[in-house]
Amino acid sequence: MEEAAERFLALRRIAVTGVSRKSGESAANPVYVRLRKAGYEVFAVNPNAEEVEGDRAYPSLSAIDGGVEAVVIATAPQHAMGTVQEAERLGVRHVWMHRGAGEGSVSPEAVTWGRERGITVLDGGCPLMFGRTSDGLHRFMCRWLTRTGNVPREIETPDDQTDPRPDLDGR
Repeated sequence: MEEAAERFLALRRIAVTGVSRKSGESAANPVYVRLRKAGYEVFAVNPNAEEVEGDRAYPSLSAIDGGVEAVVIATAPQHAMGTVQEAERLGVRHVWMHRGAGEGSVSPEAVTWGRERGITVLDGGCPLMFGRTSDGLHRFMCRWLTRTGNVPREIETPDDQTDPRPDLDGR
C-alpha cells in the first residue's frame, strides 16, 4: 500500500471527485484542499457545481483541459464504476477510492473492473495518510484503519506501471 500511495502521490495532476459546494460536507473537500496546498495541480469534479473551495469545478474528468494523471474518488460507491470507466477511457492509470472508518467510496466491482484493465486502484484509505500530505492524525488513522481492514495492506499493481507519470499527450 505504501508503495502504491507513493506512486500515486508522485503524480502532479489529480482530480478529486465528490468535492462539495459546502466545505465540511464531504470527505473530498479536505483531500482537495490539502493536495492544493501541497502544490498539486488539483481539479474538483462535481457535475452539480460550477465552483468549489473557491476554484472552478468540472462536471466530469473529460471536461478537464489537459487531462489528469490520477483520480481520487470520494463519492458514494455506486458512482465509482462510472468514474473508473471514464478514467480508463481517458488513459488514467491511477485511481484512489477514499475510505475512512465507514464504507467510503470503495466499490468492489469497480476495483476489479479497473485492475482487469491495468489501472492501479487503491481501494481504501486516504491520500492524506501518506507522504508529505499526511499529518499525525491521518498517520494514526492509517495504522488503526489498516487493522480494521479499511486500509488495505497490499495493492495489486499492473506489471507495466514502472513510471508513475504517464504521457498526458500520448493518450
